[in-house]
Amino acid sequence: MDYKNHGRSLELFFINGRPDGMLTAEVFGWTGHILSAPRTQIGEALKRPASTYTGVYVLIGETEDGPKLYVGEGENISQRIKSHDTNKDWWTSAILITSAANNINKAHVKYLESRLVEEANKVGHSIVDNGNAPTKPSLSEAAQANMESFLQNILMVMPAIGIDSFLQKSRPKVETTKPHAHDTTDAVFEINSKQIGLRAEAVLKDGEFIVKEGSQARAEWQNEKTHRSYPKLFYKLIDSGILPLHGEFRVFQSDYAFASPSAAAAMIFGRNSNGQKSWKLKGTRKTYKQWEAAEIEKLN
Repeated sequence: MDYKNHGRSLELFFINGRPDGMLTAEVFGWTGHILSAPRTQIGEALKRPASTYTGVYVLIGETEDGPKLYVGEGENISQRIKSHDTNKDWWTSAILITSAANNINKAHVKYLESRLVEEANKVGHSIVDNGNAPTKPSLSEAAQANMESFLQNILMVMPAIGIDSFLQKSRPKVETTKPHAHDTTDAVFEINSKQIGLRAEAVLKDGEFIVKEGSQARAEWQNEKTHRSYPKLFYKLIDSGILPLHGEFRVFQSDYAFASPSAAAAMIFGRNSNGQKSWKLKGTRKTYKQWEAAEIEKLN
C-alpha cells in the first residue's frame, strides 16, 4: 500500500483513561471509526453503538508459533465477535472498523476483509487464521476506489494503535545515484566488515533507514540471549523470504526499512550493534553519529 507523503491528524480517545484499555481512533476528514478493545473488556466494547454497525473486525493474539490474527466482516459485527468469543480462544484484543455514519454496506466490508487479509499475508508478520483469502465482491470502479482510500486510512491508523501486522517494511528500490550534476541525493551509508567479509548499504530517505537490496547479513544470529526483539526480527525476515541464505551469507531480497541504524546493523551482524558507529557515510570514515551531528550543526 502506498502512503501519500503529507501530514494527517489522528485523534485517539482512551475511553476509560487507560493506555492499555479501550480506545477509539479517528482521522480528520475520514468517515471511518476504529474501536480497539482488549478481550477482557470485550463485553463493554460490544455495548457501544458502533459495534452493531456494518464493518470489518480484526482479532489479534499471540500463539506458540508467533503473532496471529483473524479478519472478519458482518452487518452487525458484535454478533460475529460474540461467536468468536467461544470458538477462538487465542485472541487477546479486537479491532472494530466501521463508518461513523454507518453508511458502508455488505459489499464494501467484504472487499475490505479481502484486502486486509491480502495485506496481512503480504507483510507476513502474523499467522493469518482466515485460511484462503476471502473472495472480493464485484464493485463499481468508483466504489472500489473509495474502498481503497478507506483501506489506506485503516493501514495508517493500525500502527499508531500498536498493530503492526499490516505494516509493510519492504520498500520499492531506492535509487542512490545522481543522474544530473545539480540533483541532490539522500545520504548513503555502508558497512564493510573486513573481519567477517560482508558488505551492506543503506539510505536515509524520508526519515526511514532503508537497507538496500543485495546487502549481506550473517547467516545465523550469534547470541539468542542479547536484545530479545532483534533475534525475533532476524528470524522473521528469514521466514518472510527477505533474508534467504546465499552461500555463507544471507542477502536482502528487497529494500527494507528499519526504525533505526542500530536495528539495521543488528540484522547485518546477527547480534546487538551500535548502528550509530557501525554505519559509515559511503566512501568516507565518517560514522552515522558524526554525520548526524554535522547535519544538526547546520541548523544552528
